[in-house]
Amino acid sequence: MDLEAVRTFAAVAEAGQFQMAAADLSITQQAVSKRIATLERELGVRLFARTPRGAELTIDGQAFLPHAREVLRAAERAVASVRTGRRPLRVDILASRGAASGLMRGFHDAHPEIDLDVVMLLDIETAVASIRSGAIDASFRAVAAPGRPLPEDIESVRVLDERLQLLTGPAHALAGARSVTVAQLVGHRIWMPGIAPGTEWGAYYDDLVAEFGLTIEATGPNFGSDALLETVADTPALGTFMGEHIRLVWPARYGLRRIPVTDPTPVYPHSLLWHRDNPHPALAALRAHLAGAATGLDAAGTWRPDWVLPR
Repeated sequence: MDLEAVRTFAAVAEAGQFQMAAADLSITQQAVSKRIATLERELGVRLFARTPRGAELTIDGQAFLPHAREVLRAAERAVASVRTGRRPLRVDILASRGAASGLMRGFHDAHPEIDLDVVMLLDIETAVASIRSGAIDASFRAVAAPGRPLPEDIESVRVLDERLQLLTGPAHALAGARSVTVAQLVGHRIWMPGIAPGTEWGAYYDDLVAEFGLTIEATGPNFGSDALLETVADTPALGTFMGEHIRLVWPARYGLRRIPVTDPTPVYPHSLLWHRDNPHPALAALRAHLAGAATGLDAAGTWRPDWVLPR
């Protein structure tokens, strides 16, 4: 069905005259007549009856009118869904409880008028492919894996250096410390079953181990944060790393401790990635918001791999 013919039909029904509808649509009266005739042939009914006063809807025309208007409204919604600035800004974050989620909540609080779609993609290859295809507008990623540079059409900027903390149960040897140095962690078991080989966070922890001689175990199935917290709470020999901005809740009986790591402080660098040709106006607003919130990058006394995405 020709959408322009349906739009012309609705215009004639509204105006009550072919001539007035032609003026409203900025086309000739002959074009209006031709479109209506084509639509009537397709439907197999007469839609208008010509009268001295103009054009009146037939019974079939009256039945068709509300559906025609709904077709036009649906077409307008379809166009608006992909029109730059009218569709939601689609942003990828790694986890709902992580630092990027907090950054997006801050952006939403500052700009409640901007519609957002937040998605969670696992690996950086999927995120970059989704940015390039237009499936998402931006992605928060920790670092680019060494030897796998970003494509030339993908821009990036570092937005947050998140300090690592040691999480232990109450019976752990370091549980009473107000802070621990990296050297003090040598020989202690740090259990992180969520590390996936080939991911950017896997590469980060590989470098952390190589730099400081730590023992990080990724053995066993990953049953999620709740199971991790319970195991750490009940196992005096285990600790785990988490970022300072990760939001987790656990029962008070667990007695878990979050202990800052220092000398140097390992930081987990989060960057925003986007396509350089993306015209969505809300993307510019997000970048400006993050630029205003980015503090402490490259601070003295911190450590990160030397292949971190540049600021």
